[in-house]
Formats: sequence, structure tokens, C-alpha cells
Amino acid sequence: MEQQQYGQGGARVLVVDDDPTVAEVVTGYLDRAGYVVDRAGDGPDALARAAAHWPDLVVLDLMLPGMDGLEVCRRMRGRGPVPVIMLTARGDEDDRILGLEVGADDYVTKPFSPRELVLRVESVLRRTRPSQPSGLLRAAGLSVDPASRRALKNGAELALTIREFDLLAFFLRHPGRVYSREDLMHEVWGWDFGDLSTVTVHVRRLRGKVEDDPGRPRLIQTVWGVGYRFDGSEDVSDGAFRAEA
Repeated sequence: MEQQQYGQGGARVLVVDDDPTVAEVVTGYLDRAGYVVDRAGDGPDALARAAAHWPDLVVLDLMLPGMDGLEVCRRMRGRGPVPVIMLTARGDEDDRILGLEVGADDYVTKPFSPRELVLRVESVLRRTRPSQPSGLLRAAGLSVDPASRRALKNGAELALTIREFDLLAFFLRHPGRVYSREDLMHEVWGWDFGDLSTVTVHVRRLRGKVEDDPGRPRLIQTVWGVGYRFDGSEDVSDGAFRAEA
């Protein structure tokens, strides 16, 4: 199984939750799946543990004493790229969207199934460790290298989260085709179900980084009532777009 493959590969997961019972259960499931697990009970402890042993992924509770999960996420992202799965005890959509806005790659609402959380961890890590090397992708001043997970716009490096990078790479691989939010959730996130606002938020964030005018997007276009389409036609016409298997 993929889950066992990543665990055996020694991926390090930092679990941050002030509820000892939740932290113990999550740690136990991840440990049995083969991951190396660190635990922290609050924000400062999480930042200290991350500095000592940088994690491959963070499972982060939104409601922490003192420094909340959003601030912890911001500070970690300020030190370096790391995928984050946010845990929240509240089902309010604003909380979920806020977590995505600060760069969380996924979220799980409490109470949750520990097995589902392990599958979410597997899914996010799979996206950060592509098994098949892919060639350079180029269009409309954008350049994406899936092997090194670097993205450039007009030669300047873009600071993208894991999901933003995957979404951009997917669009560049499939220019001119319309994809619904359900399609993107399946193809990019690897989920057959979930909150479609996740896709909406990530498209908006990605537009803010790749569009010259995010308020009037030219590259990632909305096809009303259907979904989104990437238009890299300017570079396709002169052969600048390239996707090598």
C-alpha cells in the first residue's frame, strides 16, 4: 500500500494538538502506519520541534492555547515549505476557508476517523513525492518543473503551497480544457468527495500569484456553470508550451 510505502520511507509527521487524547490516538495510528511522529502540545513547542527536526508534514490543530494554529502555520511557512493538514473542532465554513487561506493543504473536522486522517496524510505526501519524473511545463510566461517542484513566472520563483503547485501543474498539462470543481478535486486532490470550497479557495489563491490582474484573470478562466479552464494560447501558438512525459 502507498501508506505503508511512505511510512517505511521514514516520512516525519509533526502532530500539534493540546488535547492529549487526540494527540495520542493520531500519533498511534501514524506510528502504526510506519511514520516517524513528533508531538507538540502548543504553538511554541511546535515551532521548536520543527526547527530541531523539520517535518515532512504537519497535522495542526486550529484551536491551540496562546498561539493558534493559523499563526503556527504562518510562522512555519515563513521558515520553509511544509505541507499542513489543519484540524478544527468547528464545522463553520469560514474557519475552514481561513485555514486554506493561510496555506493549509487540507483540513479535517473533529470528530474525525483516525484512519481517514492517515489517508489524508498519505495523499498529501504522495503529491510532494511524485513517483514518475515529469518534464518541464511552460506556458504564458510560467515555467513549472515537477521534478524539483519549482515554479517560475517570468523568471521569478513563485511561492506556492503543495496544492497550489499541483493545481498549476495540472492546468499546464491540460490547456484549453474545462474542468469542474469535482473534476479538479478528483484529479488534483485525489478525492472522490469533499468540500468543493477547497477548490474555489485554491483557484483564487493561485490566481493571486500567477495572474497579472487577479481581478480579471486571463490564464485561469471561469467558465460559468461548468468550472475552470487554463488558457495558455499565447505561448502555445509559438511552441513555447511544452509538456514532456
